[in-house]
Amino acid sequence: MTSQAAKPAQPKSIFDPALVQAAVRDSFLKLDPRSMVKNPVMFVVEVGTVVTLLITVSSIINGQPFGYELAITVLLLFTVLFANFAEALAEARGKAQAASLRSARSDTKARRVKDNGDVEVVSSLALQKGDRVKVAAGEMIPGDGEIIQGVATIDESAITGESAPVVRESGTDHSGVTGGTKVLSDEIIIEITNNPGESFLDRMIKLVEGANRQKTPNEIALSILLSALTLIFLIVVATLLPIAGFVNATVSITTLVALLVCLIPTTIGGLLPAIGIAGMDRALKANVIAKSGKAVEVAGDIDTLLLDKTGTITIGNRQATSFKAVKGVDDKRLREMAHAASLADPTPEGKSIVALAEDGGSSLPTNLRDGATFIEFTAKTRMSGIDTADGRKIRKGASDRITAWVKEQGGSIPNDLEVIVNDIARKGGTPLVVAEGNNVLGVVALSDIVKTGIQQRFAQLRKMGLRTVMITGDNPLTAAAIAKEAGADDYLAEATPEDKLRMIREEQDKGKLVAMMGDGTNDAPALAQADVGLAMNSGTQAAKEAGNMVDLDSDPTKLLEVVEIGKQLLITRGSLTTFSIANDVAKYFAIIPALFAGSLPALGVLNVMALTSPTTAILSAVIFNAIIIPVLIPVALRGVKYTPKSADAMLSSNLLIYGLGGIIAPFIGIKLIDLLLTVVGVR
Repeated sequence: MTSQAAKPAQPKSIFDPALVQAAVRDSFLKLDPRSMVKNPVMFVVEVGTVVTLLITVSSIINGQPFGYELAITVLLLFTVLFANFAEALAEARGKAQAASLRSARSDTKARRVKDNGDVEVVSSLALQKGDRVKVAAGEMIPGDGEIIQGVATIDESAITGESAPVVRESGTDHSGVTGGTKVLSDEIIIEITNNPGESFLDRMIKLVEGANRQKTPNEIALSILLSALTLIFLIVVATLLPIAGFVNATVSITTLVALLVCLIPTTIGGLLPAIGIAGMDRALKANVIAKSGKAVEVAGDIDTLLLDKTGTITIGNRQATSFKAVKGVDDKRLREMAHAASLADPTPEGKSIVALAEDGGSSLPTNLRDGATFIEFTAKTRMSGIDTADGRKIRKGASDRITAWVKEQGGSIPNDLEVIVNDIARKGGTPLVVAEGNNVLGVVALSDIVKTGIQQRFAQLRKMGLRTVMITGDNPLTAAAIAKEAGADDYLAEATPEDKLRMIREEQDKGKLVAMMGDGTNDAPALAQADVGLAMNSGTQAAKEAGNMVDLDSDPTKLLEVVEIGKQLLITRGSLTTFSIANDVAKYFAIIPALFAGSLPALGVLNVMALTSPTTAILSAVIFNAIIIPVLIPVALRGVKYTPKSADAMLSSNLLIYGLGGIIAPFIGIKLIDLLLTVVGVR
């Protein structure tokens, strides 16, 4: 399906009035037991609410005092509603984004090319996978696809929010286009790669709506743990009734329900769905489409990052800067042969060689091209060239590939070639060797620059326990020089697609989780094998289908941000779980003495908060248990601030802030509520 896409608008505030209104409504709708049973912890609270409600109604009918029972019922109801509100608010933010995207979607006209070459005008909604369409300057691209003919400047601001136009060209790793973007120059032919309803816009809508959100493995594991804790406390509370009878203590069913609700992990149980939804929301805010929540979560557990040198570690605009001929070869001949060998190289590097040669006065004879066979550059061969009609074979490419090719032709390698290659490599440049038949002519020097700040980013990743591996097609000397300058932990030089795949498998065999990015068809196997595969939106369809994430900005450094988003999700969930469980300690000291202090005065020593009465103690604990959920909603939705540090430091910080804080906060909160209840006359 096509459309005019738009970057999803983010609500100005977490508690935006429109979102709050929708969330309040959905909070009541979620009281449906069929919905609540998906969250076992809160389902137990809902059942407890029904039990206390029945007791309240019975007391009213029988003319007995019912104030305490009614108060507990109302508080338990609000506990469930607050938990529902947290989830509903997260979902409402997603639905608001989806509405924004839908409003941007519009039917456009497309010029579909028939098999016989004729052009017919059809609705963009009628386009099917495999259709070819013509798009000229000033027209909207009617659907997601790949350019199969031509080159054009495209405005992708509707998708990425970036106003600067980009160049997309057929036959390269930047041939992908997105429906709803606008062609600014030239005319291109696009092959549609998605059927109606499968475009990026449609995927974004489905993602942000989260209607059928699947729980991630870690979320499922935590849910099982919380359910087990709930079951344990249920058994413990159930045994208190006969124990109370044994010591001649009177304990009401309402009080036992209140005790159960306060001891089970209601805080994290209520916030857990919102944390997961918010994690997906942050990924989308970063302009990353994740095919599942699992991908975002796994990103937080990544051990090894495979990063392409070009565009990620370096600026990525390698340019030919000089020609260096071997001894006995004329500079002009080297320049002309490098020019000829680069005609079939569509990469920016190949084009820069042609431009540098022409600037130096190189002009190829017409007969050189007539009847010639062009050898296109590929990531696998790492060379390009031309076979002329008169039998001349000219090649340009990586030094190891060209030297091997020359030897296959029966030639020998000049003694000074290695010196020239190594000199360029030691300076961080990329040497490309040029040969004609069995004769090596010289070297083309390519220069690139390491990105500012990349060293700091790698240092942060190292603190996080991540190993970074730079992948490049450069020779080992160049790779080693740039890896050292950038601060990468390791490098893979002269890498082929098979090498990338093999390295990923080797890391996984060691028990590591691996992430990588890619944009070309040759990257597809590695993207599919990686635990987190980030494909560029500008890349080929094969790459986007193989990866489990797609970066709409086509920014190679986005992989680093994705890892941080994943870690923030895990840290937020862990921190709030720690806080929730720590809460139970304080609530234990509030309620247990209140239950048995009358019959067992010795338990009064546990009343460390000096609460006024058993009634105020229990009510204070239940009130605090209810209000802490909405208080923590901003933390759940925004996420706990992430600071790169070691696992030990992160654990210590978590225990200090959310563990100790989770114990202290309820003591203070419950005591203050007790004082307030006492002031208003509750005894």
